[in-house]
Amino acid sequence: MTGSQKQEALLHAFKELLKQEQFGSQGEIVEALKAQGFDNISQSKVSRMLSKYGAVRTRNARQEMVYCLPAELGMPTAKSPLKQLVLDIEHNDVMIIIRTSPGAAQLIARLLDSLSKADGVLGTIAGDDTIFIAPADINNIQQTIINLEALFLKNIG
Repeated sequence: MTGSQKQEALLHAFKELLKQEQFGSQGEIVEALKAQGFDNISQSKVSRMLSKYGAVRTRNARQEMVYCLPAELGMPTAKSPLKQLVLDIEHNDVMIIIRTSPGAAQLIARLLDSLSKADGVLGTIAGDDTIFIAPADINNIQQTIINLEALFLKNIG
C-alpha cells in the first residue's frame, strides 16, 4: 500500500468512526483506529484531523457528548437540510437569537460566520441549540432578520 493509499484508508476509517457518533474523546478515536490496524496514529494527528474536517462535539441520541462531522457546508438552498435545523429567529433590537434542533447550533453558526458584514452578521456564539448573533449594525437589524429568514425559514410550512 502506498503512502497515499494509507492516508486515504485512514481518512475513510476516521470519517466512518465519527459517523457512529459514539467517541467522546480523541483518545477513544486513537484506540479505535489502532484497533483497525493504524498503528502510527497519535492523539495529535487525530486532533489535526478533527480540526481539518470541521468535527464538532455534540450530543448523540443517548445525550452523550461525542465527536461528529458536520454536514457539508455551503449556502442553503430550498432543498437544503440546513433549513430543517433552524426552528426560530427572534431579536430584541440589539441581538438576534436563532433556535435550532439539538446539536445543530454550531453547524449553523459556522455557516453564519462565513457571511460578510455586508450580510449583517458581525459574529456568532453558539451553544447546543441556540445561537446569539451580533448584528453588524443594529440600525439595520430588520434587514439582517429578513436575510436570515430568507436563508433558513423561506418555504417552511
